[in-house]
Amino acid sequence: MSGFDRGSGRAPRAGDGAAPVPGDGGGSGRLDDAAVRARLGAEREDAAARIAALGRDFDAIVAANALVAVDDEHDPEGSSTAFERAHVAAMLRQAREYADEIDAALDRLDRGAYGRCADCGRDIPAARLLARPASRTCVSCVS
Repeated sequence: MSGFDRGSGRAPRAGDGAAPVPGDGGGSGRLDDAAVRARLGAEREDAAARIAALGRDFDAIVAANALVAVDDEHDPEGSSTAFERAHVAAMLRQAREYADEIDAALDRLDRGAYGRCADCGRDIPAARLLARPASRTCVSCVS
């Protein structure tokens, strides 16, 4: 599984059935660059598909509201329509941010900096990278 679990809306965790990455050394060693690149590529494809789908959903909400003279304040359906639009917009923003995080992770991989904490410079444990492949920081620095 790559990307977010469509049912829970969360990223897969180690042990969730996420594909193991060769060279992970049992969760504590360095990850294989080719496997990491493939995983990040799959994550990026999932994010792009999610962005496209959410964009279509948002456009459909806006188009449906344009056909009806909706007064969000006085229409009984207006508040739920406004909520739905805001909810989809927020999910779209999150998907775009995640795609940007994946792109940054791919850039770090190209520069040889993937898996190194951006704050302290120590290696990020493989288990964390398997669970959150776009991680910039180790667990200690996140806390």
